[in-house]
Amino acid sequence: MRPSVGVVVPTRGDRPGPLRAALTGVLAQEYAGPVEVVVVADGVPASLVAQQVSGLADSEAGSAAGGAVRSVRVLGNRRAAGLPGARNTGISVLGTDFVAFCDDDDLWLPGKLAAQIAALVEEPDAGFASCAVEVEYGDRRVPRLAGTGRVTHRHLTRSRMMMVHSSTFLFRRGWTWVDESAPSGQNEDWDLALRAAWRHPIVHVDRPLVRVRWGSSHYVGRWADRIAGLEWMLARHPGLAAEPRGAARVYGQLAFCHAALGRRREAARWSLRAFSARPGEPRAAVALAVAGGLVSPRAVLHALHRHGHGI
Repeated sequence: MRPSVGVVVPTRGDRPGPLRAALTGVLAQEYAGPVEVVVVADGVPASLVAQQVSGLADSEAGSAAGGAVRSVRVLGNRRAAGLPGARNTGISVLGTDFVAFCDDDDLWLPGKLAAQIAALVEEPDAGFASCAVEVEYGDRRVPRLAGTGRVTHRHLTRSRMMMVHSSTFLFRRGWTWVDESAPSGQNEDWDLALRAAWRHPIVHVDRPLVRVRWGSSHYVGRWADRIAGLEWMLARHPGLAAEPRGAARVYGQLAFCHAALGRRREAARWSLRAFSARPGEPRAAVALAVAGGLVSPRAVLHALHRHGHGI
């Protein structure tokens, strides 16, 4: 028998259209094993979310997947409020061989699940898989590849490796949990990937098998939360500061966030640290431009997102 897979889809109930599209993408996967989908309502009644996804019945899902067993259920977040608690709520109720994540505004593309399961089955010592993504922003779609079939801890220290995205995560049940102490849910996926890669390199299918939709992110513009999340990562993963390129990137991001909040002195301080770690760090230069009023943070993000990148 093919391994069973549980898919955790957290939602706040504020984007029912993308949520239904995300579930349809999961249910339509041509994978012969059983798939159980758990939609976790975070901060809203589960009954509201159940109404939004009504019609995605077990029988309909099964036929869409070529007769494979499929099920969908909705429940409320039973743990800490926020994305990490919602993910862990889903993990805690699943009894499947593998667990996968899909954000409610992202879309699994055909072949995603089968390719990752095959990759993990071929490498029994590995417990965690990801895949490349296709970033959708406005009318543009940009593939983001890793250029490798194994993502190591050093890869994730030197670079955030955005293609190692939460909606690509597939791991053996019991392998890991999400850290609910992540402030406002910031960087919980990066932390999870770093911890997974520390145990064993992440098996990466370097084909765009997930469409990541950036236009509706809840996190864009929450500068104070992003600062707290980056500082949490520096405290939790000292290796980030020990790797010059990775340190410069994080310091530059902190400089940009402070600049976006109008905190010029803090922006200058973090920019100096970024330049000290890596002379010419572009994020620091952009942060200084934002702090000086030469360009708005929104304009910077818009230009970057159109090319499939973030700050």
